[in-house]
Amino acid sequence: MNEAWSKGDDARRAQAAEWLVRLQADDATDVVACDFDAWLSAHPANAAAYDATLAVTLELQTAADRIVDGLDAAPRRRRPASRGWLLAGGVAAAATLALAVMPYGMLAPAVAQTYATAKGEHRTVKLADGSTIELNAGSSLSVTLGRHERHVVMPQGEAVFDVAADKARPFLIDVGDRTVRVVGTRFDVRHRGAELSVAVERGVVEVRPGHDLAGRVWRLHPGQKLDTIEGVTAVALTTVDPQQVESWRVGRLIYRDQPLGDVVADLNQQFAKPITLEDPALAAVRVSGVLVLDDQAAVIRRLALLAPIKALPLGQGVLLRSDPAVKP
Repeated sequence: MNEAWSKGDDARRAQAAEWLVRLQADDATDVVACDFDAWLSAHPANAAAYDATLAVTLELQTAADRIVDGLDAAPRRRRPASRGWLLAGGVAAAATLALAVMPYGMLAPAVAQTYATAKGEHRTVKLADGSTIELNAGSSLSVTLGRHERHVVMPQGEAVFDVAADKARPFLIDVGDRTVRVVGTRFDVRHRGAELSVAVERGVVEVRPGHDLAGRVWRLHPGQKLDTIEGVTAVALTTVDPQQVESWRVGRLIYRDQPLGDVVADLNQQFAKPITLEDPALAAVRVSGVLVLDDQAAVIRRLALLAPIKALPLGQGVLLRSDPAVKP
């Protein structure tokens, strides 16, 4: 059994086990997450106790079948207490502990959970393994927490992943014809149409080609961003400010020399009224600035200060027309 667990402080271990249970609860809130961060920061031994608790759950996961067999056999024993009986009792106790603290269903088949957001909706999901996913508007993904890997399929959208470290179970994200692989880190994944991007805030992220696509494996470090297109092996690597990439989380969109077409695509995920460019050539106009995501009409007025456009009503939406008189 894990040495850190067996030699650790009993009270601290009990607190770590309680946090595992609280964090995996369906009704876990951001307040709980903040309280957990405060507990981790209160003493260096708290983080060690939490890591040791996770390690124990992994060891118990490996022995899950033997634990179940022990539970089935233990009630049928009739002989007086002996070392063998005590060992069987120890197995039962270990199984009870596992059921109490395991943050994911170790003994149950892995089941995919689907999460989605509508236009203008943001959502934060706390996974049973301690990871957090923040979904941008117009996004969907499914999550399967298996015994040997954690697997996400993201057909469309954007999300920030804060992945709990677990070397025994890598975190894989299938996005388009690429697979993103991590152990424990924080990063943004965007999949809109055929365009894919990954930006890393913390840790190291691997981006691998899918089974039907040739190409190399890219390892991204903090402050790096990879952009590519489905079906194309070429990628673009740039240096970015992760806070800029993730600014949508706090109700802002930050652009540095981005094409207007990308800006409009982003805004169409945030608001119900569709925005259309009258002239396709407008999509190439470069935009730099900050858009606060409050009222759609106010956002479009701010956009008109950043690009040579004017907005006109178009049915149930908005039409953006070139306006040479405007000098952003």
